[in-house]
Amino acid sequence: MYRKILLPTDGSENAKRAGEQAISLADVTGADIIVLNIIDVNYLQPSYLPSFREDLEKELRNEGKRAIERFEENLEESQCAGKCKNVKFTSKIEEGKPHEVILQIMDEEDVDVVVMGASGRHGLDRVLLGSTTERVVRETTRPVLVVP
Repeated sequence: MYRKILLPTDGSENAKRAGEQAISLADVTGADIIVLNIIDVNYLQPSYLPSFREDLEKELRNEGKRAIERFEENLEESQCAGKCKNVKFTSKIEEGKPHEVILQIMDEEDVDVVVMGASGRHGLDRVLLGSTTERVVRETTRPVLVVP
């Protein structure tokens, strides 16, 4: 049923729980997981001095790499460790507005389902969903599994 699962991650606790669900779903279905971290361009204002902007972008990219590494650690430590050896994943770090990048990757990669946390680490938690999750749910026709 599922061939590709998209897992946007920012390294937050909610993203970790979403990762656990993605691992379980991939184990059952045999789907591959695309782990996506997005450098939010809202933090890279053009008015910043070029050197500051470069340093900030580098730090955000390193933060993205750490978030992906945490997913890999989570995969190794998961309840299905040893049994989930067939779970394969690729990783991507992209720049842009998070909901737009997620929707774009969904189309480019022909993703079957997106698994994401109800809210991430950026900004205040919303009453129901984080703003990125809410926008993805509203703007896609593909299934989205939202993990509280």
